[in-house]
Amino acid sequence: MAGMVAVTVAVVAGPGPGLTGYVSEAGVTDSAYAGAYRIGVFALAAALLLLAAALPPALRTAAALLVAAAAGTALSGAVTCSTGCPLPPFEAATVADLVHGGASIGATAAVVFAMLALLATPAAGRALRRVAGVGAALALPLSGAVGLAMLLVGRGGLVGVLERLLLAVAAVWGLATAAVLGLAHRRAIVTNGSAGRERRL
Repeated sequence: MAGMVAVTVAVVAGPGPGLTGYVSEAGVTDSAYAGAYRIGVFALAAALLLLAAALPPALRTAAALLVAAAAGTALSGAVTCSTGCPLPPFEAATVADLVHGGASIGATAAVVFAMLALLATPAAGRALRRVAGVGAALALPLSGAVGLAMLLVGRGGLVGVLERLLLAVAAVWGLATAAVLGLAHRRAIVTNGSAGRERRL
């Protein structure tokens, strides 16, 4: 939640181009909110690692994808893009732009694949699979739309809005998944505590 807030503040309050630009533009060097943006991105990377660690051992595929997403997120925060975050095929990009863009795209894709992995694993349980199913149903078409828009239209309002929607879906899915895991853990503690008291009696 802290990472989401920091990135949102940097994007909304920063001097970027608004909805016509990429979210990553809030982290360019000459932005007054670049520090807040990077802190938020690193916090999100840490959150993905914690979410991976919280998954049961039977869900190691989803956990591995979340670890990969965390690595990509951290790399995107460490390597900033240049002004405008240019990407091919419509703009000339630097090596840093390509590294940052590739890391960001890869991290988002890994999160979406983690949703699918949870959805396809019966051991995940009904609640986790339901949350993953809703997340995937929203994220998959948005991912396809973002990819096509970047290739066919390029940087602009369409890509900007679609990117923000996709990132919002990924963030809400992460929070919902964490909530489901937390509630399950709490129920297990309560159940184990009650069983222990009954044995003592």
